[in-house]
Amino acid sequence: MTTINAIEVRHLTKKFGEKTVVDDISFNVRQGEVFGLLGPNGAGKTTTLRMMTTLLKADAGQVKIFGHDTVKEGRLARSMFGLTGQYASVDEDISARENLMIFSRLNGLSRQDAKQRTTELLDEFSLENSADKALKNFSGGMRRRLDLAVSLITRPTLIFLDEPTTGLDPRTRNQMWDTIRRLVKQGSTVVLTTQYLDEADQLADNLAIIDHGKVVKMGTPVELKEQIGGTKLNFTVSHTAQVTQAVKLLADQVTGTIQQAGQQLSMSLAQVTQLTQILATLKQAKITIDHLSVKEPSLDDVFMNLTIGKN
Repeated sequence: MTTINAIEVRHLTKKFGEKTVVDDISFNVRQGEVFGLLGPNGAGKTTTLRMMTTLLKADAGQVKIFGHDTVKEGRLARSMFGLTGQYASVDEDISARENLMIFSRLNGLSRQDAKQRTTELLDEFSLENSADKALKNFSGGMRRRLDLAVSLITRPTLIFLDEPTTGLDPRTRNQMWDTIRRLVKQGSTVVLTTQYLDEADQLADNLAIIDHGKVVKMGTPVELKEQIGGTKLNFTVSHTAQVTQAVKLLADQVTGTIQQAGQQLSMSLAQVTQLTQILATLKQAKITIDHLSVKEPSLDDVFMNLTIGKN
């Protein structure tokens, strides 16, 4: 079965004055996945997204949306996606219902269809109880949900979310995550920029980590975590006299060096199944241990490994 690319990005480059903000970036986004653009502030995530959505002209490179060039077939390409954050000019003095009606009509829906779609979206985004309040009385989370609702009026198959949960409280963030998962389940493709590593880990099928305008690593969250050293094992040797013996016994069984801090030992495991053999070796040598912990690598580890120290 052939995998269809929702987006193809080739050699995308953007300079502001002498500064290269996006530097020869290339990647594909497969149809039906959540693709995360992850990176520190100023890395080039939002600039990349703005070029992909035709809000900013690239200095070089090409973007195709479902096979359509965003420069040569701009109107057609734009009709195929929704973008949150582009509706900042909504009227603060009118209600969510009135704003959704206005944007539905601007998107070509008849008055009756616009009314029906507005009702559907207010219900889907849990805004029905606040539907007739002026936007200036909305919380940040409610505004963010309305932004997403507006971008989905035409039921686009591709949705761009630029840092959709920045500044939201944990409960509202989880609601947004559930909404994004539901959209993907219904067949949408989502491109997500985020600074939140847990968000990328929770939602993204594939990730591109961007730093200083370049893609420094790509892969699934699991692949990226595996590449930086696997599972971490920590424990304390109960008796000081046995520490040296423990290090020697385990040196051939683990990946890389064993780190020692007093009686505490830390090491990387290529596979979590190695733990059984390590415990058996220590037991056979009558070396007792305490405070055993096994920690899977996180995207925080990946992020720190790839971006810290390069600024």
